[in-house]
Amino acid sequence: MVVSMRTGSEPVTARSPLRARLWLSVWGLVWATFGIVVFALVGRPGWAMACGVLWLVVAVGMIVILRRMHQGSHWQPGREVPPYAPPERRRR
Repeated sequence: MVVSMRTGSEPVTARSPLRARLWLSVWGLVWATFGIVVFALVGRPGWAMACGVLWLVVAVGMIVILRRMHQGSHWQPGREVPPYAPPERRRR
């Protein structure tokens, strides 16, 4: 296991993946909706239902993502908090 030392600039340079996850969820909703419509028109109700279940899962995920985005940023250590000390390695 490789443990990298904290540089101390993480609170300033950290980026949340929520926006990327939101756009991936939008993409998933579009394709799931497309699948529902196409499979319903072609006469494949099983596949249309599978796409409907996928649509529900993606929609719930999107709700969670939007909720976390609206919560705002959480506490981050400030500049006065020093970086973590590097882990000590045991010698055999």
